[in-house]
Amino acid sequence: MKYLITSLFILSLYGCAGVSVKDSPKENEKNKQSVTEVQSDDIIQCAGNLELPTELADKFEPLEDAALLKESIGKPEKGSLCQGKVYQTKENTHITVYRAWNSSKSYTKMGKWWAFNIPQGKVSKYRKDYEICFEWSPLDQLVRCTLKADAKVVIGTGQSAECLAEVIYPVSAKRQIYINDATNLVADCTTYERAFAWSDSPITTDQEISNGE
Repeated sequence: MKYLITSLFILSLYGCAGVSVKDSPKENEKNKQSVTEVQSDDIIQCAGNLELPTELADKFEPLEDAALLKESIGKPEKGSLCQGKVYQTKENTHITVYRAWNSSKSYTKMGKWWAFNIPQGKVSKYRKDYEICFEWSPLDQLVRCTLKADAKVVIGTGQSAECLAEVIYPVSAKRQIYINDATNLVADCTTYERAFAWSDSPITTDQEISNGE
């Protein structure tokens, strides 16, 4: 009996040592919760919202297409969209879209990234609004087209982009249009060449330049 009690005591100690703290239900639940919190903290806050203005909302029908939406969404500092929604153009609608592109690469004319508004103002601001790095395109030509009926696109706001020379564009509230097959989804296109349009207000004066400022 003495030996039996001693053996049972040793086995009970071994059993307790064999249960890892890591495997305990409470600790597992704690680990899961901490992972969830890390993932939540890693979510990037997008700018703006996905609500379309009245003049556009009446021309689009919202759709579900997870694959197309996934194509349009980019990782932080990689450009593309930060958030978006899939739409299809309705019949008998006229929707004008614009794309500034790189004339030295003709295939970029019918690229995937478009806007509802014609580029205006400073080029530097346009780059920031639409997260377009200089090394991606000099933006020296513009094409204006109309979306065909039943064209499926993604409309959303821009993701941040990191460019050369340590230039970083933050997320933007400007609406962008992702068209994954523009060659077949737009029509009635007109191409424009960029011309000089200097601002009336100089950044520096001749005196500042001569002084090396």
